[in-house]
Amino acid sequence: MATVFDSRHCQLGEGPLWHPLRQQFFWFDIVGKRLLSQRDGQPLLWQFDEHVSAAGWVDHDTLLIASETGLLRFDINSGRHQRIVELEADETRTRSNDGRADLCGGFWIGTMDKQSRAQAGAIYRFYQGELRQLYSGVSIPNSICFSQHYAYFCDTPRHQIMRQTLDHEGWPVGEPTVFIETGGLNADGSVIDAEGALWNAQWGASRVARYLPNGELDQCVAVAARHASCPAFGAEGLRTLLVTSAREGIEQPDDDQGRVYAQEGAGVGVAEPRVQLG
Repeated sequence: MATVFDSRHCQLGEGPLWHPLRQQFFWFDIVGKRLLSQRDGQPLLWQFDEHVSAAGWVDHDTLLIASETGLLRFDINSGRHQRIVELEADETRTRSNDGRADLCGGFWIGTMDKQSRAQAGAIYRFYQGELRQLYSGVSIPNSICFSQHYAYFCDTPRHQIMRQTLDHEGWPVGEPTVFIETGGLNADGSVIDAEGALWNAQWGASRVARYLPNGELDQCVAVAARHASCPAFGAEGLRTLLVTSAREGIEQPDDDQGRVYAQEGAGVGVAEPRVQLG
């Protein structure tokens, strides 16, 4: 079973990111409107005035952060941020959710209704300064991750993870196909490892499941929290699997819920690509 990496409680932990230049994990508490991290064992925290949910790295000191109203250029050292493009800024009922950088330097981000209203969200791609909607009518966008030729994503209530062929610039080609039927389990965030396998955090199941490139279930890593929400690989050799979790939706949650967990030696990850802002 994975061990506790950070004992602070997140109401809705999400969006873990290993910054390869800084050798540092970052993650979010969406409900708490916080970005969290550790440096040399010391806890770090940045507070926002709106929901923030996912990030990619731009350079040593800069992140691209998805918020409920836009994509933000965030300076890690000063904590200052600047909105570079709007994201459903005129729709007060929605917020950003799962997102990740693709291999071409783009950034995919999903939106959803704050009260989980059905089909109120969408999935977008930010690339070379342009934000373009890719899919509409999404309820809870999750599992956004990438292999060499494919993007993966899901709408959690559908209990399927989709696979989408990409062109040489990272844009979708044709229609997505079903990659995994989760059998009623709630697919949340995902990441691809060095062997092309997909690791999926499964909300309500206390685990992260590894699926081979052919969609076959290979193994599972257990976490003490009921709502595992998103995985990321990092640390030395990209051999540590970090998993966020949530307290949201649990009556009288115990101390295990909402913490961040780590499993050393679970697999080998791939360094997150740099986001190209323009």
